Amino acid sequence: MVCPRIGDGTGGDESGASADDGDGSDVLQFAGELEEEQETKRPPLAVLDVAPELAGGPLSGLRVAIMHGRLTPDEKDRVMTAFAAGDVDVLVSTTVIEVGVDVPNATVMVIMDAERFGVSQLHQLRGRVGRGRDPGLCLLVTEALPETPARERLDAVAETGDGFQLSRLDLQQRREGDVLGSAQAGRRSSLKLLRLLEDEDLIADARQEAAPLVTADPWLEGHPALKDAIDDFLGDRRADFLDKA
Repeated sequence: MVCPRIGDGTGGDESGASADDGDGSDVLQFAGELEEEQETKRPPLAVLDVAPELAGGPLSGLRVAIMHGRLTPDEKDRVMTAFAAGDVDVLVSTTVIEVGVDVPNATVMVIMDAERFGVSQLHQLRGRVGRGRDPGLCLLVTEALPETPARERLDAVAETGDGFQLSRLDLQQRREGDVLGSAQAGRRSSLKLLRLLEDEDLIADARQEAAPLVTADPWLEGHPALKDAIDDFLGDRRADFLDKA
C-alpha cells in the first residue's frame, strides 16, 4: 500500500516530498489543481497513520511493516529483505519503493490518494508488482470527482500500460518547458507558434529540412536572413545554445 505522506505518528500534515524524506520528487505536485477541483479538509493519507489502522483493523492477523525515506539504510534493508522473504505480508510505504525494488511475490498494490501522484510516478509504482509468475493488480484509490483533470489522468493510467503513451500524456500535463532554452521544467516555452505534441510532424519536417543545411553551412554564412533571425531570437544565449546542441 502506497501513501503520499510519511506522517509524524500524531496525524500531523507532513508532505511526503519534504527535503528530508528522500521520497519521490513529484509527490503532491498536483495539490494546487486538486484544491480547485474538490473541497476536502483532510490531509493526504500518511504511512504512520494508515499502517497501525490496518494492523489493528481490516488486516489484523497479518504481518504489516512500514517503509519510508526517514528510515536508515539498514532499517530499509531489513524491511525489504523480510518482505521479499515472505516474512512480511503487507508493506505500507511512501514512494521510496518507486524504483529499484524487485520482489517477485508482490502481486497487489493499492495506491491511496492516487490523484496526488503524477502519471509517470503511478506507472513506475505499479511496475513494482506482478514481476514474478503471477499477474499483478494495482488499485488506484481516489476521491477525485468524475470529469475533473485529476480523474481523467487516473482513468488514462488505468486504461493502458503503454509507457510511451503515458509519457505523452505526462508531457501534455506538464508541458515541455523551454525546449530552446535552459529551463528544464515549467509551463513557459520560447516556442510561440508551435506546441511540441500538437505540431510534432511539422517539427520533424523542419528538422529534416534544416539538418543538411546546417551540416553544409553550420554558421549560416550563405543564409544571412536566417542567421539574423536566429541571432535576434537567441540573443546572448546563442553561444550556450550551440555548445549544448
